[in-house]
Amino acid sequence: MEQIVVTDEIIKSLPLFSELFFVIRTKSGTPVKFKLNKAQLYIHSRLEAQLKETGKVRAVLLKGRQQGCSTLIQARFLHRVITSRGKKAFILTHELEATKNLFDMTKRYYENLPDGLCPKADKSSARELRFNDFDSGYSVGTAGNKSTGRSQTIQLFHGSETAFWENTDDHATGILQAVPSDSGTEIILESTANGIGNYYHQMWCNAISGKSDYQAIFIPWYWQDEYTSHTPNFKLTDEEEYIYDIYKDDGLTLAHMDWRRVKISGFSGDEEAALDHFKQEYPMSAEEAFRNPIDNVFIHAKYVMKARKANVESDTNLVIGVDPAIGNNDRTSIIRRRGRLAYKLQTFRNHNTMEVCGLLVEIIRTERPSKIFIDCIGIGAGIVDRMNEMGYDEVIGVNVARSANQKSKFRNLRAELYWDLREWLCQEMPVQIPDSDELHGDLCGMGYKYTSNGLLQIEGKDQMKARGMPSPDTADSLMLTFYSGNYDSSSIYKVPPPIVQRPGFFV
Repeated sequence: MEQIVVTDEIIKSLPLFSELFFVIRTKSGTPVKFKLNKAQLYIHSRLEAQLKETGKVRAVLLKGRQQGCSTLIQARFLHRVITSRGKKAFILTHELEATKNLFDMTKRYYENLPDGLCPKADKSSARELRFNDFDSGYSVGTAGNKSTGRSQTIQLFHGSETAFWENTDDHATGILQAVPSDSGTEIILESTANGIGNYYHQMWCNAISGKSDYQAIFIPWYWQDEYTSHTPNFKLTDEEEYIYDIYKDDGLTLAHMDWRRVKISGFSGDEEAALDHFKQEYPMSAEEAFRNPIDNVFIHAKYVMKARKANVESDTNLVIGVDPAIGNNDRTSIIRRRGRLAYKLQTFRNHNTMEVCGLLVEIIRTERPSKIFIDCIGIGAGIVDRMNEMGYDEVIGVNVARSANQKSKFRNLRAELYWDLREWLCQEMPVQIPDSDELHGDLCGMGYKYTSNGLLQIEGKDQMKARGMPSPDTADSLMLTFYSGNYDSSSIYKVPPPIVQRPGFFV
């Protein structure tokens, strides 16, 4: 048997260490050395980049079924425990069987290590490995127990299938608080999706929108080589062709599409129900994973995804939309649009009105926009007044709560502008928007209804927040750019005298 020379490079590198020393059991039951796959290497690189930049890891990981994410995290944490001092890892799973399975995986790693590579564990039980000389250890618990891990001090925490935890509030205020904010600590919350509005979905939204120090990591199912099939004479349908064109540059192959069709056909229920089931179990995007529980979604994800992947050039007039916010962790969002090209989305938190004015002055100086449209309900009015006072007449306040120009069709101007935005996205000519999960989620999160007299009404921010959705700040900023129509010349909207907003006014 070939002698392995254990170098510092091997000790410090999880991919190298795993391929040489960690043993996993394949889905067929065969024990093999653990070589990281594409998804695992991507996750590892994202975690290492954050560790290098911030000194610690805080991540929310969203994935499909059986993509090896837990396999990677178990290896990552055991590697840290046995190659450094003072590292105590804790894994919290959603159910007892999962707890057993994950710890069995960890013990398999440990028990197959070559003699002398690490000290023998001073304690090796059904739930714990302890190394007294290192002052390190590895233990597991189940989320059904409210007090699990509360009394410990933990450096490495893995929340497995977090979306399915019981007692999430207790764990958020308990065991997660047992992880200090020190350098070298890691918290990884990993799960498949389980609807929206729950603790895991809120953590994902906070990570996407920058409300927390967590990074959001999504892993599409088609990065798995085993999720392929090879049916003779396989041909794509028109709907499949559309999906394939969107994702083929990201690793989706015809063999993956073949497997997708076979898998969908194996789900029970009608075709639409089977497709919905597949999207939740094997999502191609975060938006598919977190399926909106409302049926009346105003903007369909397929148009947004197509626009994210398009490549459009335009030299038409630049218009800018600004949705300002102060406090409550809402975002000030700024986006640019030139005709069929929307680009350079920016979001800021806790900027006061003068700081927003400063940003806009710099944008005007360097980018020379034709118009800047600002939502002037609330704090936006002060920003517009200050910019106009300084002589920036290109800054225009937009009260989206006022009457629509087409009063027979729309409940208010907000509904009319969102209608224009949706028509712009759905047109035959390609349009381009920033390739942003944040914008994607905001655009596809809104519902709509028709009033008793047939007027289109877009779901308001308060209603969205009540069902666990974030305020659609980035979508609102893009919507505002349509105040001058698809192409800016002069505004097609007549601005009436300002109205006084009353409590309870629906926007």
